[in-house]
Amino acid sequence: MSKILDLLIPARCASCGAPGAPCCATCQTAWGSLSEIIRGPTAGLVPVYALAPYADDARRLILAYKERGRRDLAPSFGRAVAEALVQLPEPEPCLVPVPSRRSASRVRGGPHVRRVAEECVKALADKGKSATVAPVLKLGSGVRDAVGLTRAQRSANLDGRIRLVAGACRERVVLLDDVITTGATAAACTRFLDISGIHVSAVVALAAAG
Repeated sequence: MSKILDLLIPARCASCGAPGAPCCATCQTAWGSLSEIIRGPTAGLVPVYALAPYADDARRLILAYKERGRRDLAPSFGRAVAEALVQLPEPEPCLVPVPSRRSASRVRGGPHVRRVAEECVKALADKGKSATVAPVLKLGSGVRDAVGLTRAQRSANLDGRIRLVAGACRERVVLLDDVITTGATAAACTRFLDISGIHVSAVVALAAAG
């Protein structure tokens, strides 16, 4: 059915509107190599990297994916992350997606970061490289939307509300997120995994705000 719809209604780039693909070749160049991001909560805790600033094409693509139903962007995001991961000293990365609130996941058609992680694993497999996804984190009740919250409020929002889900997970993982803002979420997830016996070697995000 999806192939028939593609013929009847060809995909358009979610950023520039060009026909032919959810993300055209030009806009795909918004994603670059890993750039280290310094944030107070993660400083000295874990290295944090982003593929792009949260602006222009990158921002439009992420907003289309998260808020406007463009789930067809997940493969292009996954390819971008796969290209960037080769810069990390992790021969077979295990990706732990940063979890979303249940209400947000429902609106976005499921855990949107997990979807990107799964597409990343597929892209790496096409390159003959092995990787896994370990969706072992979830958020408990009472977590608010983080938009507009200060760094301190973001930390308090997650305090005691991150949970571990049963499932296979390696002792060293890469934490995957969509946008790094204050770094509070990355720090909270990293600390929680650490006390659970899981070491986060790096945090990788599609984009960094600010």
